Amino acid sequence: MKRDAFIPPIMLDRRQKRPLYRQLYDWFRTAVTEGKIRPGQRLPSTRNMAAELRISRISVCNAYEQLQSEGYLETLRGSGTRVARTIPEQALAPTPGHRRPPAQILAKLGSRRRGASKRALALRPPLPEPWWQLRGAFRINNPAFDEFPVSIWSRIIARHTRTLSRGLMEYGDLMGYMPLRSAIAHYLTTFRGVRCEPSQVLITTGSQQALQISAETLMDVGDRILMEEPGYPGARVAFMSSGAEILPVPVDDEGLIVSNIAGQSLRAKAIYVTPSHQYPLGSTMSAARRMALLKWARSTDAWIIEDDYDSEYRFDGRPIASLQGLDMDGRVIYVGTFSKVLFPALRVGYMVLPKDLAPIFAAVRDAADIFTSTLYQAVLTDFIRQGHFARYIRRMRLVYMERRKALVNAINREIGKLLEVVGSEAGVHLVGLLPRGIKDRLVSDEAARNGVSIMPLSTCYLKPPSRGGLILGYGAVNTRQIYDGVRKLSACLNRCGVQ
Repeated sequence: MKRDAFIPPIMLDRRQKRPLYRQLYDWFRTAVTEGKIRPGQRLPSTRNMAAELRISRISVCNAYEQLQSEGYLETLRGSGTRVARTIPEQALAPTPGHRRPPAQILAKLGSRRRGASKRALALRPPLPEPWWQLRGAFRINNPAFDEFPVSIWSRIIARHTRTLSRGLMEYGDLMGYMPLRSAIAHYLTTFRGVRCEPSQVLITTGSQQALQISAETLMDVGDRILMEEPGYPGARVAFMSSGAEILPVPVDDEGLIVSNIAGQSLRAKAIYVTPSHQYPLGSTMSAARRMALLKWARSTDAWIIEDDYDSEYRFDGRPIASLQGLDMDGRVIYVGTFSKVLFPALRVGYMVLPKDLAPIFAAVRDAADIFTSTLYQAVLTDFIRQGHFARYIRRMRLVYMERRKALVNAINREIGKLLEVVGSEAGVHLVGLLPRGIKDRLVSDEAARNGVSIMPLSTCYLKPPSRGGLILGYGAVNTRQIYDGVRKLSACLNRCGVQ
């Protein structure tokens, strides 16, 4: 297989006494020893190299010949000149004047802040979380990849790429591809009870960017935002990055406890909620609390950010209508995504904005990354308009219902006395509450060592919870993987002293 011929920029100094061929030789030798060019990498011809550097071809030939004689380069018939696949031992020794810094110095440099802001450092986790490094049972936020209609999706992509129009290749609309915005507006109006027009829909690179844009648009440094406790860590990160102060509000089986904020002198610029399917506990906000929350927003001139992340998948009855649909004052900013419903790498989300805020949000979105890939937006538009999206959602409700049932049955049979299951009526994950006094991070770490990905519930809290738990995703695992994962989890719980 041919390797590319791209190499880092070569700087030659004609004012030096050293001949140009020797400077070129030294550069290549250093690049090989420091790994800037790879073994087997193809190099430009002497003619092209001389033209690029604007030097004599003789100088390039002399440098190449010297490097080849010392074993750094090799010439193969019909393949040109390339870096030797086997580098000589002496190449590993540093050249004079190119000593590498000791390991302890590199380690010290890596531990410094090196100019990063305090907010950036606060967002960085101390160590990579072990459960994120694994796939399979019970990785959260992953859909059923094996059920996605890849052939249909690929056919739509192929059709668009064969006839790629200039419109799909140019810079796109800041608000997003209008046909997709129209399709989303129709879908949300029909199935989610959202009150919107296509002009209010803003396409984003997933829901995480939608939250980031909301934070940048609505919050100044030091402003307060209320969040559910426990709540979505991704939202917490987005609002922390804007310098906002996050105030937790507890939830129960009716969702966010609005009475904790209503009637008090608590002032906040906004509140972030997941009313249709509370993340991560899975409760649904009652109608009375929805109306109370809208009243609070109106009386305090606050914004409500409604994250409707997986409301399509509700198993007990029809999906709950959106909070935005009840809003008569334009206080709700509605956020949704296709990344969790279809596949994460799609990176297409959306927002429904109050009409007067749309231009401001578009300007902030422009500063972030201008626009989302128009090609994928066009493909997604056809996927929706041709009925594939609706059929896929209907089919996946049955698939996830069976997987949820299998997981609940396996837990009840293997570890029913050790985990209290909550939030199994919707979505693609559920929560198992641990006995009091058991640290959920210890259980998650032990599970990760045994190949099982389980997110600890405590990571969703700002303050230490009174009771730990485990978040188990079942979207991307089949029945066999579910039962095998629960058996491994049972063994981990026993090793952690859970009885």
